[in-house]
Amino acid sequence: MKDWFNKGEHWIWMSSSMVSISVVLVMGLIGMIAYKGALHFWPHAVYEYQVQHNGQIETVIGELRDYKTRDITDSQTGKERELTQYLIKIGNRDVYGIDFRWINDSDFTSGMDTLSKNAIVIERYEYGNVYGHLVSANIGGQKIVDSDVLLDEFKKQVEQSSETRDKIRSIEKYDIGAINYAIEQLRFEEKKLRLKDAFTPEEAKRIEAERAKLQARFHEYQDQTAILYKQLNASGDVTVEIAGGKTLTIPIKKVVDFWLPNNMNLMEKLGFFGHTLGNFLLDDPREANTEGGIFPAMIGTITMVLLMTILVTPMGVIAAIYMREYAKDGPLLRMVRISINNLAGVPSIVFGIFGLGFFVYILGGSIDELFYGYALPSPTFGTPGLLWAALTMALLTLPVVIVSTEEGLSRIPRSLREGGLALGATKSETIMKIVLPMATPAIMTGLILAIARAAGEVAPLMLVGVVKLAPELPVDSITPFVHLDRKFMHLGFHIYDVGFQSPNVEASQPLVYATSLLLVVIIVGLNLGAITIRNRLREKYKALD
Repeated sequence: MKDWFNKGEHWIWMSSSMVSISVVLVMGLIGMIAYKGALHFWPHAVYEYQVQHNGQIETVIGELRDYKTRDITDSQTGKERELTQYLIKIGNRDVYGIDFRWINDSDFTSGMDTLSKNAIVIERYEYGNVYGHLVSANIGGQKIVDSDVLLDEFKKQVEQSSETRDKIRSIEKYDIGAINYAIEQLRFEEKKLRLKDAFTPEEAKRIEAERAKLQARFHEYQDQTAILYKQLNASGDVTVEIAGGKTLTIPIKKVVDFWLPNNMNLMEKLGFFGHTLGNFLLDDPREANTEGGIFPAMIGTITMVLLMTILVTPMGVIAAIYMREYAKDGPLLRMVRISINNLAGVPSIVFGIFGLGFFVYILGGSIDELFYGYALPSPTFGTPGLLWAALTMALLTLPVVIVSTEEGLSRIPRSLREGGLALGATKSETIMKIVLPMATPAIMTGLILAIARAAGEVAPLMLVGVVKLAPELPVDSITPFVHLDRKFMHLGFHIYDVGFQSPNVEASQPLVYATSLLLVVIIVGLNLGAITIRNRLREKYKALD
């Protein structure tokens, strides 16, 4: 045993044990997030219970989502017993005012495995899901009650309604949005010409003619949307019998989708899972972010991270090259290195405050005064936006890139530098064509760490550009395509907002896991891309890592 300790074998076992425990914890966390996130898209069975409430028997229809047990003291016997409470998603928020309800096990008068036959779940654009049984439909002035025809007609009308709504959304968001943007640019152009005293009658006539053309196109699109809205309003409605024998009439135009989970086989459930997952990735959020999709947050996160990568790479690499290849070793350089290492430990919110004070108010305000004076007092860059968020994240991750790049440069043998100089190359040519390419894998390692941190940060972004709901995407089909001055949504802030600011905690909890899983997938995807590039460069230059 003494020899075993003297050889240091215990340190090897301790290290391997800690690594194993860490791997198990990380994989367990990812597995839990993946399970709970995937469960959000799976069709849950709908149960029908008989519950005793205030001395009366009532019917409850909904999904069994969770349960918890705790020990209580029985008021009659005085003995302790185990109480189990079940969380039932009852939906019908416009009727009950709540989506979820906790029910004690002692209140059930029927079994816990009573499936509601032919129960239907209707997802709406507002007020959450409806649980019940389809009774009839009023389509085109005709009332349909035949169960064999009812579901097919309802499905057909929902699909038509969704297509009509997509057309309306496309016209309003893209076509009319582009016209509004062009009209706004004409207004700015007119203000700019007036400030320069160059607003001649010819310019006024030209701008007015262009504005008239845009207004004519705007009215054409308005007429198209008016026709589509008329079709949407004429889609009819359905009547659903909910718990307790009550009926609820739902306009079809407010229906997102519907399904009969208790009647589905495995393949149908898998198809529903894929369909719901696709909607989650491609739809906009609804109901204060507690329902719908996360497409704007996903696009905002990816755009910000890519822009941050473009900004931090030259800053970090140039700083590392100067410190390693050009700067004289001395007290000043050592102080700079210590400052960079300490900068990596500064709380991220401090970077957010710096970004708000310097980038937004000082730099952005100066840009507005110099180049966008015609738009004042409405700020263009003097307000939080995508550019300032990316720059703040670049500063936050800059120490990681500098340290990683400098370590990579230090591993390049001095003989390669001397060989380049001996062949007649200048120092800059030697660095650019020999040293820097061989240090590229180390640079990519720094970028991998930077991407992982920037994608998950929330606190600084709340100050420099991220918002709860963004009316427009930072990337679209309008020139210049990437709008650096726009505010954007972010998956990290979306998780914080849904998880901690939502008034409906039970409804938002599955969405938190699903969004967290997507954020992990995006970070892993970006890192895998960077790792693939690094490995190819490492093979190419045979650099030491």
